[in-house]
Amino acid sequence: MAFRTFSSRFLAGLALTGFMLAAAGCQSGDNGILNLGIGKKDPTAPPPPQDPKVLASQLQAYCPSVTVRDGTAFFNTYANVPKPKSRKKADAAEDAQAAADATVTPPDDSDKIIYQASVSDVTRDCSRANGQLSMKVAVAGKIVPGPKFSPGTITMPIRVAVMHGPEVLYSQLHQYQVQVTDPSVATQFVFSDPNVVVPEPAAKDYQVYAGYDETAPKATTDKSKKNRKKAAATN
Repeated sequence: MAFRTFSSRFLAGLALTGFMLAAAGCQSGDNGILNLGIGKKDPTAPPPPQDPKVLASQLQAYCPSVTVRDGTAFFNTYANVPKPKSRKKADAAEDAQAAADATVTPPDDSDKIIYQASVSDVTRDCSRANGQLSMKVAVAGKIVPGPKFSPGTITMPIRVAVMHGPEVLYSQLHQYQVQVTDPSVATQFVFSDPNVVVPEPAAKDYQVYAGYDETAPKATTDKSKKNRKKAAATN
């Protein structure tokens, strides 16, 4: 009988304890022990990052960088090599062998170099007005005389171009002349193109190139002009 009384009291107490815990959880609301934080925002968490946007002030300060493309940093000039005289048919096999050897080992033409020109540095300066971007592009380099060099004026083809993706906004070839008087030392030079004008960019996506352009047609010399005038007068 005593055992039953004890069991009844124990079960009643256990039920009362569970009811009190449940009531406490309901009264605690969002701050109670049953609040697991599911679906709730942490007020101390930083806001999510926004999409980066170029500010107007950043565009105003933007000045496209200048790049020297591969193959345009050097410019070599060689002396004219006289054409070999015609040879007998018996020497055809020897000529063929020499041509085959040349494909394996390129000939050394260092003794025929008149001069070597190279670009050592490039820079630019920008200004804006009336919806246009004006640039001054400068190229610094040096000229090293070769074995066939003689003092005088040399002409280097320097091209400056501005690209917007595949679109050419500006491209100008300059036949830049430098006076070289001492064939025993290198001559420093600084070239500048102050007339680069393109539409003002809407994003930081312009690219400027500067370097030698050996594929450009050579400038006509005064001597060739005189020859053409003389031939026209004769006719």
